[in-house]
Amino acid sequence: MARALTWACELAKSEIIGFEWLTHRVDYERFPVSLIVTWVFDSQSNLNAAVTSQGKLRMHELTLAAFEDIGITVTDIALHVEFDSEERCASQHGGDWDARLNSRKPSGGKHGKRH
Repeated sequence: MARALTWACELAKSEIIGFEWLTHRVDYERFPVSLIVTWVFDSQSNLNAAVTSQGKLRMHELTLAAFEDIGITVTDIALHVEFDSEERCASQHGGDWDARLNSRKPSGGKHGKRH
């Protein structure tokens, strides 16, 4: 999984303004329905610009390609993708990404706030 997502991440960095990194989390007892990929932007304004443009579609495409690369099939990739920003993490969790991500339980479509 890590290799496929690293490829998606590096490609997105060169294509999507403000995108910085991504991560994933999963409840292995409910795999793959609980697999969530979080795309992280430098600022909320760059995140908002990306998700209201072709950037969101591109991130969905890259996530789906990463899943397919390792044999994961899902019916709706949007249920496995969320977006966040360094800015929002700093204001809501003091920049502690572990605390932020651990506060969101992977639940296959009912995770975190959708943007």
